[in-house]
Amino acid sequence: MAKKRSKLKTRVRQTKRKLSRKKLSKLFLVLVASIIFISIGSYFIFLNDNKIEQSSVPIKEIEYYHKQNENLNEKKIFDELKIFEDKKTEENPTKTPETAKEEHFEETNFELEKSYIEENKENINEKIVQKIEEIKKINDEKVIKDEKTKVEEKKELTVKVKESLTKKEPKYDDKSIITSKDKYIHDPKNKPKLVIIIDDVSTQKQKESILNIGYPITMAFLPPTSKNKNSAQIAKDVPFYMIHFPLQASNAFKGPEIGTLTINDSYEQIEARVKQLREWYPNAKYTNNHTGSIFTENDEAMSKLYKALAKYNFIFVDSRTSPKSVAKKYSVKHNMPYIVRNTFLDNTKDFNSIQNQLKDAIRIAKKQGYAIAIGHPYDITFKVLRESKHLLKEVEPVLLNKLPYL
Repeated sequence: MAKKRSKLKTRVRQTKRKLSRKKLSKLFLVLVASIIFISIGSYFIFLNDNKIEQSSVPIKEIEYYHKQNENLNEKKIFDELKIFEDKKTEENPTKTPETAKEEHFEETNFELEKSYIEENKENINEKIVQKIEEIKKINDEKVIKDEKTKVEEKKELTVKVKESLTKKEPKYDDKSIITSKDKYIHDPKNKPKLVIIIDDVSTQKQKESILNIGYPITMAFLPPTSKNKNSAQIAKDVPFYMIHFPLQASNAFKGPEIGTLTINDSYEQIEARVKQLREWYPNAKYTNNHTGSIFTENDEAMSKLYKALAKYNFIFVDSRTSPKSVAKKYSVKHNMPYIVRNTFLDNTKDFNSIQNQLKDAIRIAKKQGYAIAIGHPYDITFKVLRESKHLLKEVEPVLLNKLPYL
């Protein structure tokens, strides 16, 4: 019996222990579940409250902002049209538009303004139309003014262009320039002097033909080129000669000489060319232009040329290839004697024509005491000069340096 009781007690104890362990486990699980549930619930409640707090203020601010912007835009429009300003001024005539506008700005009630707009739509529309017409009128007036200005400017420009086209340049009058040539008075006791120059000399044959004419002829040698390499050498034993200096001709002239000076050449280029001539022809003093109708008309070009000629002790003789030549002006400026051609002998290569030109030169010489005629190394020219000695009885053929006024 005692053993049975002890066993029973042992079982009871074991059962109690088991029961207490199960209860504790259940209670622990229930407690943990309660804590988790409460935590989750609290989190969602907090999150929801936070969203409400975060969203409520910005929504109100955004609504207010949009409302304010809408009202401000309306206010800008109505301020421009001065609708409410006029209304308030009418309500209180003692207030000036300026004070009314200030009050409008400070005390705007947009709801009242909206109702006012609804009640006065027609009047406001009229004001809007009137404002548009005013703007249109201003723009139209500006366009018309701009067009008038353009028309006036165009007229002024047209007048200026016409004036520049019709304006005559003052004619160069070399008669107003007095030189030793102009002051010369011929003494009838002395025979008139006739100078005949033959240009373009470049060969030994041409030189010999000139020397065989039988009276003094001035030779004008072309500068050496690939075509006439020996012109400077041929001139060495000639007691008196000139240099025939190539200058720019008109566009109608074809085949300019190598080394021809142009009006676009700088002073340095022109001086270098003159220096080269001095080296080739150390004994020459006079130089006349080969072609040069464009060059001799140009003040700037001739000024440069005369400056270089003076530097290297040359005297310019104007072949007068252009009636507008300014050589006389620069001869005086550089203290050189003014020497100019009177006639060309052989523009027409015909015996009678050349002889008639020679007779014309003799006539001029008898009238003023001297004359200069220029020819070229053509066989027909040499023939006329050889066979016209009988025409020279009343004049004295001389070299250029024997002109009576030099």
